[in-house]
Amino acid sequence: MITLGVVLEVLTGKSPHWADLIIADVGIDSRILIPGSMFVALQGETADGHDYVSNAFENGASFALIDRAIDPQIRVIDCRPGSDSDLDQEVEVPFCLRVEDTLAALQQVAGEWRKRLDLRVIGITGSVGKSTTKELTTTVLKQRYRTLKNPGNLNNEIGLPMTLWRLSEGHQRAVLEMGFYVPGEIEFLCNLAQPAVGVLTTIGTVHAERAGSQDEIARGKSELVQALPPGPEGVAILNYDDERVRAMADQTQARIFYYGLSPDADLWADEVEGLGLEGIKFRLNYQGESIYLKVPLIGRHSVHTVLRASAVGLVEGLSWDEIGRGLRSEHTQLRLIAVRSSSGALILDDTYNASPKSMLADLNLLEDMDGRKVAVLGDMLELGRYEHQGHMKVGIRAAEVADVLVTVGERAEIIARAAVENRLDQKKIHSFAESTDVISFLNEFLQENDVVLVKGSRGMRMDKIVAALEVGS
Repeated sequence: MITLGVVLEVLTGKSPHWADLIIADVGIDSRILIPGSMFVALQGETADGHDYVSNAFENGASFALIDRAIDPQIRVIDCRPGSDSDLDQEVEVPFCLRVEDTLAALQQVAGEWRKRLDLRVIGITGSVGKSTTKELTTTVLKQRYRTLKNPGNLNNEIGLPMTLWRLSEGHQRAVLEMGFYVPGEIEFLCNLAQPAVGVLTTIGTVHAERAGSQDEIARGKSELVQALPPGPEGVAILNYDDERVRAMADQTQARIFYYGLSPDADLWADEVEGLGLEGIKFRLNYQGESIYLKVPLIGRHSVHTVLRASAVGLVEGLSWDEIGRGLRSEHTQLRLIAVRSSSGALILDDTYNASPKSMLADLNLLEDMDGRKVAVLGDMLELGRYEHQGHMKVGIRAAEVADVLVTVGERAEIIARAAVENRLDQKKIHSFAESTDVISFLNEFLQENDVVLVKGSRGMRMDKIVAALEVGS
């Protein structure tokens, strides 16, 4: 684990003899810190972390990074250039380290700590499937290596450095999801993390409102493969089925490893069959060898997640036995959760987030299920110029799959109109303005043999629908 001595050495050039204290964790939320952790006081849009330093110490933090004056009763070591703090004098915890910029200090320490560690980093980016790929890849690598991943959605200029602080000298691999909103962001994250392997999922329209066109998104995502070291140490794992991702082979010095559904890929899958809630089965093909697998991932689209995790396993030297064991792990199923409503209907809860691609994938899963198919679909946010097109595509597919369509939100009305235009009976479509408006309707409407897909962007709070319908809620 990182120690206070390392932090002080990076910030001041000095590592006092008394600073061998281990920093148990690092965080920016004063409410959820564990004892011995470092609280980083950041200025947010609605709150300033400096106002919560005392709360952080009360909740167990031993240290805090600050960049402005706070309560004078709290001990402070000034780590700014030119300061005259006496680091030879031991300071009793808890105390603060004052720097010029807390975020910059967090990042500076993270990058230096990463350089001191002997491990390989796997970076993952793309418009859809980053988190599921991160989770499954970690499960696979853990069959041989001590592996760390960034928790939850901590994939930006704050979350990724916090993950690097959590690395220890015992870690052998790190799997890091990397988000993209503006040009240069992934390049910056790569400078900190120094990935040897880069995994690209797809280039879609998610976050297009902020990131721009698909070509602009592709350029931003390609910063990962550009940052990789030359092969054979560096490996770019690219989706052969996505033209924009495939073209990134020309932008890297790393070795290229293609995955996909085409026999032209290095690792490819065929005979893919959805088994509903039982998972999927398929055949993997690699270097003339074929392997049949059944894994507990829901939806045929999940075969691409399997391909990515398997590709990482192969380039990192795992055997097929180890890869298969990771893929079949009981922890493999990720975001989509199946629960029962009081009526007995089966609810497929994928309310974490939504993009056109992930909605279409979930509708493919719904098609595989037995029973009356009910699609409850909310607005997809941040699509920018692809907003109308993305909702239209989902509406067309919903008309093909759903027996009943329920839409939530203004944008989702585009889904409803597209479904009507593609011959879904208007009487089978029900539109609501807010997620809370849907609950009473579904409580009366759902039957025992129904399968209900609930999905929408996080801002639509579709999770409230599932929470209200689930048995025991």
